[in-house]
Amino acid sequence: MNQPIFFERNRVGRVYTGGKLFAGFFGDEPVDNFLPEEWIASAVKAVNRVMITEKDGVSKLEGSEIYFDDVLSKNPVEMLGSSGKMRILVKVLDSAVRLPAQAHPDKAYSRKHFHSEYGKTESWIILDTREDAKLFFGFQEGVDRESFSKAIDDSKTDKDAMERLMRYRVPEKKEVFLVPAKTVHAIGAGCLILEIQEPTDFTIQPEHWCGDYELNDMEMYQGVSKEDAIECFDFAPAPDTKMIPRLLAAENGALYENLIGEQDTDCFVINRIRLSGGEHVMKLSDTYGVYIVTEGEGAVTGAGYERRVKKGDYFFMPCKLMGQYKLAGNMECVECY
Repeated sequence: MNQPIFFERNRVGRVYTGGKLFAGFFGDEPVDNFLPEEWIASAVKAVNRVMITEKDGVSKLEGSEIYFDDVLSKNPVEMLGSSGKMRILVKVLDSAVRLPAQAHPDKAYSRKHFHSEYGKTESWIILDTREDAKLFFGFQEGVDRESFSKAIDDSKTDKDAMERLMRYRVPEKKEVFLVPAKTVHAIGAGCLILEIQEPTDFTIQPEHWCGDYELNDMEMYQGVSKEDAIECFDFAPAPDTKMIPRLLAAENGALYENLIGEQDTDCFVINRIRLSGGEHVMKLSDTYGVYIVTEGEGAVTGAGYERRVKKGDYFFMPCKLMGQYKLAGNMECVECY
């Protein structure tokens, strides 16, 4: 708790392939495989058909076998602030295939069906794209419960049945989107995304295929009935939730922007820090921060402490240390809390 916390790499298995674009961000080998997600400062367990360990998805502290959720549970206030809760999950993901049409529960749905206080509102920051990348977001006009239910059944033999029901857009690097709970969406092939979300792995994806992988009922419906699963989808026209950065401060070679704020959602806040030879004091009030370097390089400094960081590095700043450490250099960093 006495310095910023760095982690072992934490690539998480999924049923889809991807990860090739990790080469340009993390410096990994440029290949697609079934480890297409990096979970960052994670205290959340993955929901997978096959688990490698009982704590798949949970981060380990750098150079140790210590799990992050154990550290948080033993020191909740010092690490997280007066709430004592880690209310976000941060990921980087890259898909080589279109993911299934899906929606995530809001808090009320999660309480009813998953006995959780968290749903899964999420956000996307586009880090990079491959050729012909797409994002699917919101239903086409006229889609209702009946046509959606039919498309679920049709997707067994027609892999494009669900795609035809959704609107799509071609993403551009650095774009930011808010994805409210219950909104149908699908990340298309070729998107490297920094995703900030509520701290769950709840996904209702009632489509029979993910690329060449056939989903089972549990993977499609998360243990609820088809009828209850459809209740997780909002058929009203989805608003355009591309976010416009708001300038918070600009001084001494540092630009501080809000990407998603409390006026947009009560689930998380996301800021972007751009340093051009300047410095920024990390000083959030009564909370922790998760920091991801998205461009350039620099250092994290404090009293008697300095650690060089570069694109792809990430760390957790405990609440009790806020105001004691700075970011400095020529880099871009995303701050999440």
